[in-house]
Amino acid sequence: MAAPSAKISKYSSPDLKNTTDDVLPTYLNSLKFTQSHTLTDVRLLLGFVAVAIAGGTFYFDYTHRWEATKGPTLWAALAYFALNSALTYWIWGVEAGTIFVGSKGNTEIRISSRTEKFSPLYHLTIRTRPSPSSCWTTSEISAPFTAWFDAEGHFVALPFQQFLARNIAVVGAADAGKAGLDAAAEGVGAPSAAVAAAVSGADRPGGEAKAKGGRTQKR
Repeated sequence: MAAPSAKISKYSSPDLKNTTDDVLPTYLNSLKFTQSHTLTDVRLLLGFVAVAIAGGTFYFDYTHRWEATKGPTLWAALAYFALNSALTYWIWGVEAGTIFVGSKGNTEIRISSRTEKFSPLYHLTIRTRPSPSSCWTTSEISAPFTAWFDAEGHFVALPFQQFLARNIAVVGAADAGKAGLDAAAEGVGAPSAAVAAAVSGADRPGGEAKAKGGRTQKR
């Protein structure tokens, strides 16, 4: 995956976070993860319907007299308010910072990101489950933005990919080379025990099934 060429301000956490958020799905899709766009589709649908109601109300009011439009306008205003309230809840209550929802084989994964005020750390919350009938397992990882942004503010893909592959088992199993069991990259850290087990298991015949079984027993 090519690194974005745009220069980002090293002192702007929102810009650093947004750039990193945009790159993460691209990397996972390159590993043949199947991404679900349901959250985005629902958000767009709610926004589109709200705008359509506002536009239709304006046109109806423009082409008819007030006496004929005041009743429908009231209901349209209530519907617009309800849709915008639903959209706000969807963004903050359902999506809640989610940047990737998808699957790899039978394993489902959901990743959300956040930053904290006056902190240079990028936090990820990862929820996975090996099958639809299994319980979700939640883990959190973090690293400084300087691990994958250079001194001039350019994004460098490899350290970020290693950060993900070394800390998320399903990603490490899909990209064993980036998991780097032989040495740790500066600022990224050594691979976690779960990733090491997943990668080493995937290298053996029948290893993928053993790695999944190990995570299930852990829960």
